[in-house]
Amino acid sequence: MKLAYLSGCLALLMVTTAMAEDTPIPLFDFTGADSAKEWQTVNDGVMGGVSEGKFKITDKKTMEFFGTLSLANNGGFASVRSKAKKLNLEKGDTLVAKVKGDGREYSLNLYPNKPRVAFTYRATVQTKKDEWIEVKFPLDKFEATSFGRVVKDASAVKPEEVNALGFTLGDKKAGPFKMEIEWIKLEREVTSK
Repeated sequence: MKLAYLSGCLALLMVTTAMAEDTPIPLFDFTGADSAKEWQTVNDGVMGGVSEGKFKITDKKTMEFFGTLSLANNGGFASVRSKAKKLNLEKGDTLVAKVKGDGREYSLNLYPNKPRVAFTYRATVQTKKDEWIEVKFPLDKFEATSFGRVVKDASAVKPEEVNALGFTLGDKKAGPFKMEIEWIKLEREVTSK
């Protein structure tokens, strides 16, 4: 009886030790007085377009990304992104964001610190109109893109090279848009040794 009990405890201990748990690590929230200083907008004006994308920190301590998408002058994108800083991403990490959108399709972008024109790693964020959702993206699921097109022969994202992230709207539908972001975290697998 005692031996069976000890064997059961040992098996439970081994399973518990072998299991990985996701520990959320905050990357960005908008509760601090200087939250806005960490972000910037980059819109299609950089290539002649006339889309307007702006952001503000709301009274609810969220970031609101809003504006009007225009397809004029070969434009068609608006984005908000963090300013460059060390994000300490690691292989196996998963990015998680809590967002409320307008039903449009946005993308979550990762920006490497290597100087390449219009190059990002991208994952699709399908928002639900006026509904808070959590979106999760393992780093290895991001696709390399340049000027919005998938780059087939690009290498996978190197977490240590990512020094900024953000959201882009480029769904080819002119008109007003709005998405709110409460926070962005990463989940990291922690295994007991």
